[in-house]
Amino acid sequence: MKQEQTKTAAPGTGLNRARLYQLILFPMNNGATNVYYILTMNFIAYYANGVLGLLLMFATTMVTLMRLFDAVTDPIIGALIDRTSSRYGKFRPYMVLGNVIMIISSILLYFGTRVIPDGLEWLRYTCFVLFYALYVIGYTFQTACTRSGQTCLTNDPKQRPLFTVFNTVASLIGMGLVQFLAPILSGRLGGYNSAAFFDFMIPLAIIVSAVLTLLAVIGIWEKDRPEFFGVGGNQEKIRLKEYVDILKANKELQRLMVAGAGCKLAFSIATNMTVLCMLYGAMMGNYGGLYLPMMIVGYVFSAPFFLLTVRTSQKYGQKKSLVRYTTIALIMYAGVLALLLFWKQDVDMFNLSLSSINIYTVLFILFFGIGYGAYYATADMPIPMVADCSDYETYRSGRYIPGIMGTLFSLVDKLVSSLGSTIVGMAVAMIGISTLPDGNTPYAEGMHGVVVVLFCVVPMLAWIATLIAMKGYSLTGEKMKEIQAVNAVRKDAISRGMDLKDAMEKWKTIDQVPAEFKEN
Repeated sequence: MKQEQTKTAAPGTGLNRARLYQLILFPMNNGATNVYYILTMNFIAYYANGVLGLLLMFATTMVTLMRLFDAVTDPIIGALIDRTSSRYGKFRPYMVLGNVIMIISSILLYFGTRVIPDGLEWLRYTCFVLFYALYVIGYTFQTACTRSGQTCLTNDPKQRPLFTVFNTVASLIGMGLVQFLAPILSGRLGGYNSAAFFDFMIPLAIIVSAVLTLLAVIGIWEKDRPEFFGVGGNQEKIRLKEYVDILKANKELQRLMVAGAGCKLAFSIATNMTVLCMLYGAMMGNYGGLYLPMMIVGYVFSAPFFLLTVRTSQKYGQKKSLVRYTTIALIMYAGVLALLLFWKQDVDMFNLSLSSINIYTVLFILFFGIGYGAYYATADMPIPMVADCSDYETYRSGRYIPGIMGTLFSLVDKLVSSLGSTIVGMAVAMIGISTLPDGNTPYAEGMHGVVVVLFCVVPMLAWIATLIAMKGYSLTGEKMKEIQAVNAVRKDAISRGMDLKDAMEKWKTIDQVPAEFKEN
């Protein structure tokens, strides 16, 4: 045991550092859940409406209601994680159990509901809701571990920004695979409303998610042990009703909730498949020729921003990085907004086209590419910042409760982002469309205004909210160094027999910490 601590702690600082393979593999847990997330958020309404024949508003509203149910279950599952201490660790059991539940529920949801006869529509509606709810429980089990598990993986302020990069890479493996294959397969399998599309995508998602889960379990295996949990000592059990007081006291988590939830809402709406079908298909007239190339443009522009965000975060802290690159995204999307306002149907000079490049296309690629790149590089940054808030809670109160800290963040995040599909569905219904548009849907009156609001205005408002929330966020790079140093010296004292309360009283500020516990 001592030997392992020597390998993973930074000599002379008490920092808990991860090996490179652990930083790479554990974020695959997020990739594993994002495979299901993107399928559910973008395509389950198509399945319910197009394959099962359920009402459009029911289909889109259920996405919102189940996201709300997901949010409600978060604190409960977070409390279970915090109370768990088994021979298999604190986080691994929930990662595996969650994935197994999602496999079972997906089979029931996407295949079981189809065998219900047309004459039993009430049963079809009921089973759809029940199987969907089962999926949500599994999803919450596993996704809660991404935010909470990283606290035991590393607390090094220079390593945590790397978690953002590897987390995004993992998301691309899971979520990007679905986004890349979906438009190709939809054209060959009869569209997003066809049963054949889901016959291929669901088994693929199950296999990819299971493999990513296995990699994530390997990544956290060595760190999922009590010696890497908080400052040590006898941790008292926290009752559910105490979580409200914890949230009230942890102002930094509150501010991060606003930033994270706003960005998630913007992302879920602006990248919604229905919105992109209206933009690239109905408005620009070439969904098949624009969707994938523009997605690639966004990813290509993201690459340099990932390097910039890591460098900024390591030097100045994650707050500085989030604010700087969110500001760039906001400025660039103002340009995208202007271009979309100038759009004219069937007027080449005011249309996006990759076959006949014009100034409109060049400007759109630049504004969208830089804006999306800057935003996408910071989209997952709130996840490691949740770990900072969890360490701050340990510093503030002595409690190690990463499960509840992560799921309190998820609670608000999901409550807000749950509105995404309903907002899109309502916007489509308001302009008189009864079936969700796909890549072949022709332009209809009112689509222009809907796309402008959903693709540009909503993200811009979310970024403004993020910048406002971050103004009062105190967990800068320097503050996190102080927090980790104080936590480290307390942990060392507790391991030598000191009481947690006495350690909390003795060391409160960086000037009280011995030099060997300060990062050089």
